[in-house]
Amino acid sequence: MSVSTHHLVIVGGGFAGLWAARALDDAPVRITLIDRHNHHLFQPLLYQVATAGLSAPDIAAPLRHILRDQRNVEVQLGEVTRLLPDAHTIELADGTSLRYDTLVLATGAGHAYFGNDAWAEHAPGLKTLDDALRLRREMLVAFERAEAEPDPAKRAAWLHFAIVGGGPTGVELAGTLAEIARHTLKHEFRHIDPTQARVRLIEAGPRVLPSFPEDLTDKARAQLEKLGVEVCTGAPVTHIDEHGYTLGGQTFAARTVVWAAGVAASPLARSLGVPLDRAGRVLVRPDLSVPGHPDIFVGGDLAAVTQANGKPVPGVAPAAKQMGRYIAKSLRLRLAGKPVTPFKYSDYGNLATIGRMAAIVHVGRFKLSGPLAWWFWLAAHVYFLIGFRNRFVVLVNWAMAYWSYQRAARIIFGQAPRETVPDHAVQDLAPEPKRAAD
Repeated sequence: MSVSTHHLVIVGGGFAGLWAARALDDAPVRITLIDRHNHHLFQPLLYQVATAGLSAPDIAAPLRHILRDQRNVEVQLGEVTRLLPDAHTIELADGTSLRYDTLVLATGAGHAYFGNDAWAEHAPGLKTLDDALRLRREMLVAFERAEAEPDPAKRAAWLHFAIVGGGPTGVELAGTLAEIARHTLKHEFRHIDPTQARVRLIEAGPRVLPSFPEDLTDKARAQLEKLGVEVCTGAPVTHIDEHGYTLGGQTFAARTVVWAAGVAASPLARSLGVPLDRAGRVLVRPDLSVPGHPDIFVGGDLAAVTQANGKPVPGVAPAAKQMGRYIAKSLRLRLAGKPVTPFKYSDYGNLATIGRMAAIVHVGRFKLSGPLAWWFWLAAHVYFLIGFRNRFVVLVNWAMAYWSYQRAARIIFGQAPRETVPDHAVQDLAPEPKRAAD
């Protein structure tokens, strides 16, 4: 097949897939970008949607809009269910198939419950906009149910929020939930005191944010506790159900449990028939290609890549973007008959926000915590958002939240689970009987 008609299929419109497509905007290739969703999501701010600080369109943009001026790209909404590497073909959920000359797999990662998949129903994770909107609804409904609940024990369960996992997502969720309870919702209820809500962050390891230096994690823990978050480390959760969770042999009643403890790569990788790591990621070659299949690249959270220092490349947005750009460059070189150098990850550091004017930053030997780190975190995240509109709207919403403690997206929509309605309220929700005509 000639270079001008070389067909590149990219599965996944996240950071790796989208950045690969954009880096080939003037390349003599035909690109098909396939994703289950019609949008690209800025996942680092997903917790802001879950906690009602931002709306979904603030951190997402339609893939077709992003790529509207790139004439060599076709966007297709669909789900790839099977890979046939020997036939250079992928199969989609609707029964259709698609041939490729080069394939890029960048389908990301989902939740890992470490063999306890039944917990997923009672402890949702946070990977998609659907997850964020569900969590927002459950969080806001919990306060409403507590307001209507006359039984003190049941009310306390509604006001107990547990986040399992002390990584950046867990820390950011815990800090923001504490701020909502202690500031945003203050004085808005008549029968409960939202400031008495219990927010607990649970980490099985010895400290939260283990990817940061220990002195910074100590400061992060102190900042969380200052916000009113209970930080529990050194013991794993051993059971989760609709009533609560078990920790250290003791069961706690909690109606809102959030899972932020582990990730598992997309199951699509299994159909490649190649070695995977414990998280299900593809053990790629130095050029990010699949062993035995040089025409297939893997990027983002689906790729297991080891740096020159022996450490794995972290599953963060900057790494995925670098992989996407590298894959595009490698394809150009291959089509030109030139050699390809191995992928090299540039570490831009770690950032995590704890709450209002509280964050930690680690970039090389540079360490920062407190208000300055928070401003650094804010600037970095606004800069990396896609599009002027998203940057402007996020800045405006954050400015309003900073001065007023209000959160712009506190609207409950969608049907709350039937079992969450207090027993005494069922009669009140029943339709009023029709009256006889006069």
